Amino acid sequence: MSLAEKAGAGAVSARRPIPPFTAEHEEFRAAVRRFVETELFSHSQEWEAARWFPNEVFGRLAELGYIGLKFPPEYGGDGDLVADAVFVEELSRCGSGGLAAGIGAHQGIALPPINRFGTESQKQRYLVPGIRGELVAALAITEPDAGSDVASIRTTANKVDGGYVVNGEKTFITGGVRADILVTAVKTTQEGGHRGLSFLIVERGAGVESRALEKLGWHASDTATISFDDVFVPAENLLGDENAGFYLIMANFQWERLLMALGAVGAMQAAFERTLKYALERKAFGKEIGHHQVIRHKLAEIAVTIEAGRDVTYSALRRYLAGEDAVREVTIAKLATQRASFDVMDTCLQIHGGNGYMAEYWVERAARDARLGPIGGGTDEIMKEVLGRSLGL
Repeated sequence: MSLAEKAGAGAVSARRPIPPFTAEHEEFRAAVRRFVETELFSHSQEWEAARWFPNEVFGRLAELGYIGLKFPPEYGGDGDLVADAVFVEELSRCGSGGLAAGIGAHQGIALPPINRFGTESQKQRYLVPGIRGELVAALAITEPDAGSDVASIRTTANKVDGGYVVNGEKTFITGGVRADILVTAVKTTQEGGHRGLSFLIVERGAGVESRALEKLGWHASDTATISFDDVFVPAENLLGDENAGFYLIMANFQWERLLMALGAVGAMQAAFERTLKYALERKAFGKEIGHHQVIRHKLAEIAVTIEAGRDVTYSALRRYLAGEDAVREVTIAKLATQRASFDVMDTCLQIHGGNGYMAEYWVERAARDARLGPIGGGTDEIMKEVLGRSLGL
């Protein structure tokens, strides 16, 4: 199905194209935005309260062709990374960071390593049904004692006849309760540091236990601690080369961090538009609050922040798509957007006054959800370290 077909008849571009996006991508953007606002945003408060969103969401996304946007056509996708960037940016309008994260954990973080490093058999068994929304995947790297320091991973996979036996624990795994498969980082040797890291595709079954975690935000996502107790994994579920898992982690990080930057840009834009509307409706001291200089200046500052974040993010995206080594640019994009997004949401909440602090308004949820940005996918502190080293420091 082409982008035009996905956009639907009469789709009208919401803005002029900014490279790498084309006019067709902007028409597609309008269609995605319509879907997000009518079929996802309308349920956001309900799913947040339930601490869950239904698996049928994945089926609906697959029906529209959204899960497979960046994956090769031979597996049911479109092979269009730019269209996927559109989807990620617009998904942030769904009104629930947990919903966006739950979808992104499957489509944007867990399936890509299978596509990039998997065997043909693995792609047929896991990628194809994942694109169809029939199977949900999660990426399991972080451990209680190994977050940004992935070289400290302790979950072991000992070789036995026909495969491996896995023991250990993962935590902060988005989608870890519902996931049918876990793309899991394990130690396959006793060597220290990043040597001896491998990846296994672990199917849900005996010995795999998940426990949901309570969080400040992202309430609709099923973030979990997962334990592996003598879990047998067949040898054919080794993803990529044995003891080469550190490369897989580093390769996946760049796209994950770009997704976070795109999502932050989209979330800030949505918050700005909704807050601007509120400021032109809410009256105080005889006129709409948006016409008071103090509020007008706050909104002007938000507009500058969004434009700066968009510019560095789109620049990093262009370099990534061109096949360049874009580590520095991607790092800058993540750094420039995550804390900024939290600050923007906090300002939007302030403009809403007492209403902003109430659960019935979207903005209190947006402020809580945005706080994870400077932590997830590599903390701000780690990003500064990566950037500093890239500068020769």
